[in-house]
Amino acid sequence: MRLFGAELVGTMLLILLGDGVVAGVLLHKSKAEKSGWIVITTGWGLAVAVGVYAVGRISGAHLNPAITVGYAMVGRFPWVNVLPYIGGQMIGAFLGAVLVWLAYLAHWEATEDPASKLLVFSTMPAIRHTAANIATEAIGTFVLVFGCLAFGANNAPTQTGLTPLLVGFLVWAIGLSLGGPTGYAINPARDLAPRIAHAILPIPGKGNSGWSYAWVPIVAPLIGGILGAAAYVKLL
Repeated sequence: MRLFGAELVGTMLLILLGDGVVAGVLLHKSKAEKSGWIVITTGWGLAVAVGVYAVGRISGAHLNPAITVGYAMVGRFPWVNVLPYIGGQMIGAFLGAVLVWLAYLAHWEATEDPASKLLVFSTMPAIRHTAANIATEAIGTFVLVFGCLAFGANNAPTQTGLTPLLVGFLVWAIGLSLGGPTGYAINPARDLAPRIAHAILPIPGKGNSGWSYAWVPIVAPLIGGILGAAAYVKLL
């Protein structure tokens, strides 16, 4: 239960700060409105760092089913803990999304565009092309998992608190370099659980929750995470 709780709390912080920066940029009358992609990617990178700082010493701070499954596939994580980790990640992501909804409660009705409201919670591609969208998400997650394993192998000084910041920089780099086509979910829990929150919450004028695309940011990151872990173990 301690590991489950740690993944829940860490993922909740990740989504609260990550979806929160998207809300700040996209929702009408926010003081951060239209501040742009660099703000969103920076916010997400810092959100990851905060989540990892918060619970890394307890659970290793996967905060992402693609990391959990990728590590398990190459023997770097026990399969018995996979479902508890993913359960904590999903519940934490849902709770984080609800907190974002509350934090921006006055701005939903002020925002007319339904797509902007959905994008606060979940990703949608800039150009809808299934094969290309899958490739983008898989490549981004490959880099994420490969990079996280590399940080561990290079003995980054966790005792001085550097590793969580490095992971945050990695996510920031992925967002800047690879995030444009799909919004870089690179995390099934980050996309699915907030999408469920979008569907359930009483958001004025929210439109549909984009379920026809929802499977892509689930399947593609899992593929990329497994391939990233396998490549690191085999090549290095």
